[in-house]
Amino acid sequence: MTAQTIQMYSAEEYLELERAADYKSEYYRGEIFAMAGAGRNHNRIKENLSGEVYIALKGKSCQSFSSDMRVHIPENTLYTYPDLVILCGKPEFLDQQTDTLLNPSVIIEVLSSGTGEYDRGQKFHLYRSIPSLVEYVLIDSRKLTAEVHRKADSGLWVLASEAYAIDEFIKISHIGLQLKMSDIYAQTDDII
Repeated sequence: MTAQTIQMYSAEEYLELERAADYKSEYYRGEIFAMAGAGRNHNRIKENLSGEVYIALKGKSCQSFSSDMRVHIPENTLYTYPDLVILCGKPEFLDQQTDTLLNPSVIIEVLSSGTGEYDRGQKFHLYRSIPSLVEYVLIDSRKLTAEVHRKADSGLWVLASEAYAIDEFIKISHIGLQLKMSDIYAQTDDII
C-alpha cells in the first residue's frame, strides 16, 4: 500500500491558478478543493434571494454580490465563494484585482446535500473569524428551512430568526429585510 501525497499550494499559487481557471475552487490551509455544481432548486433559490436582496438594497449604502465574488479570511486562510454576499460600507479587497472581498457584512449560503453539513458546521466556524460579519443566513434547497444567525453584542452567535413553513418569514436585521418563504422558494420543485 502506498501513501497518497497531497499537493500543497501557497495562497499566491492558488490565486494565480484560480484567476486563470474555467471553474471555481476553494482554498484552505494549502489545499485546493474543486467546487461542485449546484442543482436546479439551489440555483432557483439563489436567484430568488438575489432578486429580493437587490430590491431591498436599492438606494441604500449596502450592495450584494453573487457567488462569483470570492471572500478571503486572512485569519484562517480560507478563500471561498458564498452563494450571496452583502456588504455595507466601503469594500475592502485583497488586492487591485477587486475579485476577493475581505469585509462582508452578511453571508447567505444555500444548502444542498453535498454542502449542507459543511456550510452549517466547519464553514460557519471559519466565517465567524470575519470581524465585519454580523449575520449568516442558511437556506436549505431540499426542505423548507431557513435560519438567520446573528452576532450578538457579546460576540457570541445566536439563532435570531428561523422559518419552516411556506407562510412564514425570516428577518435579516442588518439590512432591514423580511424575506417570505414563499418568495425564497418560488418556482422550486419537490421541496418538503
